Amino acid sequence: MSKRHSAKYKIDRRMGENLWGRPKSPVNQRSYGPGQHGQRRKSKVSDFGLQLRAKQKLKGYYGNITEKQFRRIYDEAARRKGNASENLIALLESRLDAVVYRAKWVPTPFAARQFVNHGHVLVNGKRVNIASYTVKPGDVIAVRERSRNMALVLESLQSPERDVPDYYEVDGKGMEVKFVRAPELSDVPFAVKMEPNLVVEYYSS
Repeated sequence: MSKRHSAKYKIDRRMGENLWGRPKSPVNQRSYGPGQHGQRRKSKVSDFGLQLRAKQKLKGYYGNITEKQFRRIYDEAARRKGNASENLIALLESRLDAVVYRAKWVPTPFAARQFVNHGHVLVNGKRVNIASYTVKPGDVIAVRERSRNMALVLESLQSPERDVPDYYEVDGKGMEVKFVRAPELSDVPFAVKMEPNLVVEYYSS
């Protein structure tokens, strides 16, 4: 098993939840934590513990985002007008790797980062290979012509596991999407409950 896969499943086990709703997640068989002490009765979690868990869960969901990057995204969300927790979700979902995952061109957020880094994605007709690139409403994101027959893309598009959210407009073959608007928390098809309000409390306390 690759490091990328083992890291992904490690997050699921640590959180005790199937973060991406994938059928192969080990949590589907064992809902308790990893290691020899994983089945011990859980003690009451403090407010700080709940906030920390909410932060780890949201950060882990989006793949290989470092703590420094995640903190920078939070700072930008807090600086903007409006609800900081909604701003945080909007910024995370505006990352190019998140768009690639939502468009169903890849099976996981981890694969999305790699897909972008390898130059398979165009934004408004120009190749962009930076996973953290911020997509704006109205932008058109597409799979490069020469990358459209990749088995990874074709298999992911045909997967019944998830649908493309309605804040995208999808072309007929699914190889091009238009980012219509930055979503609110209620729009995002998370497989588990996310609590960005607790993330805001974690960083602002």
